[in-house]
Amino acid sequence: MSRAISLGALASVVGYLAFVEFTSGVLQGYYTPMLTDIARALNVHDADVNWLEGAQLMLSALVVPAFAKLGDMVGHKRMLLVSTALTAVASLALPFATSFPVFLAIWALQGFYVVWLPLEIALIWSRARAMGQRSSITMKSAGILVAALEFGAITGALVGGQLVDTLPLTVVLLIPGIIVAICFFVILFGVKESPNPTGGRLDTVGLTLVSIALIAFTGGLAMLRTQGVGSPLAWGVVLLGLALMVPFVLWELKHDDPIIDVRMFRSPSLAPVFLTAGLFGVSVLGAQAPLSTFARTDPAEVGYGLGTTGLATSLIIGIYLIAMIAGALIYPIIARRVTPRFTLMLASILVGIGFLLFLPFHDTYAQVVTNMVFAGLGSGALVAALPSAAAAAAPPTQTGVATGLTNSVKTVGGAVASCVFGIALLQQVASGSASETAGSLSGYMTVWIICGVTALIAAVVLLFVPKNAFQDPQRALETDEQSDTIAA
Repeated sequence: MSRAISLGALASVVGYLAFVEFTSGVLQGYYTPMLTDIARALNVHDADVNWLEGAQLMLSALVVPAFAKLGDMVGHKRMLLVSTALTAVASLALPFATSFPVFLAIWALQGFYVVWLPLEIALIWSRARAMGQRSSITMKSAGILVAALEFGAITGALVGGQLVDTLPLTVVLLIPGIIVAICFFVILFGVKESPNPTGGRLDTVGLTLVSIALIAFTGGLAMLRTQGVGSPLAWGVVLLGLALMVPFVLWELKHDDPIIDVRMFRSPSLAPVFLTAGLFGVSVLGAQAPLSTFARTDPAEVGYGLGTTGLATSLIIGIYLIAMIAGALIYPIIARRVTPRFTLMLASILVGIGFLLFLPFHDTYAQVVTNMVFAGLGSGALVAALPSAAAAAAPPTQTGVATGLTNSVKTVGGAVASCVFGIALLQQVASGSASETAGSLSGYMTVWIICGVTALIAAVVLLFVPKNAFQDPQRALETDEQSDTIAA
């Protein structure tokens, strides 16, 4: 009876959190079909769309460590509310930005929603503490949340693609803000706080040091974008950002309650997960804008692209997201039959195959959709698996920090990729009016190669994870017994 009640309470929490992830999905999918329209309205190049993605990723890299740690300290629900309120304010202000710099700043502030999933996984993990099969329950819950996220992204992409073809852009941009405002009240009245917050004081020195390092690093990437890869100053700022991580690490190692326990990066189970998250961020975050602008590019003008409308572009995105839902829901089933580690490797390989297929097959709508299905199956599994795997392998008092780090590292990977992809797409096509706005085919080829290769590298990295990592003890014992039986 006690177990049934606990499962019922957990199901209630997951239900409300599913709406939060649905809202997150709307934010991630809604704008994608209209990125070209936004670029035209603000009178900027298609490649400048990557600044939107990059700026939001930069802010995300800064806020996730702080919010994840504060979630462990003062309660995960409380930090969900704070981040949702900030996201709502930015989303409601976005339609009224009339210049690209202002739009860029508000768009970056909207990026607070990236802390939602790590905080939710940590909340579920803490609520499942008294239950058996804690890792399995968290893994299944993560699959449900990611399915809700992708369903929201499908809904957002389809609705956004339809509305941008029929309504003024200002009206279209107002809708996400209203949904986020509703989401705030869903959390306020529907979600219970996680039990037993750790308390303590925030490591403000550590937060300041890591923030300065990340600002310098991402600022250097931005300078590379504007000044070119031959700029010594830009490279100097990038290297400065990396060098500033040294005092941060030294401070965290001697602090009693660090904002980020850097020792986790030495864990044989956690370190490969963090590296996989960074490599995965290249494709799942950095490639979104290039895929949208490639689909919208008119082949009659430049010889490549699909020339799709906003609605047709949203259909591509919708199919990709359906594949992600399938990947997220299938992940716990396959992981149960084999191991989470093997399933993560398989997911990474699928992402790699999907993007590398773009090299020979990118001329037709059907080819692009097929490639995105492969990538989507693997991506959905990884989005669900990485935070739950980190929660399972983390120290008991660092659950929020560990799940947050998967997002932070993924975000840094996406920010780096966004900068690199923006530089690649700025290579101009040969001639014609489209050369002033369209990215180059060689640039798109570069995007696909980098996304595919980094995903395959992630699969290799996961070979170094202990075989039975991320499993409940009983399930790990069953896996070993099955292996012994097969060997005998």
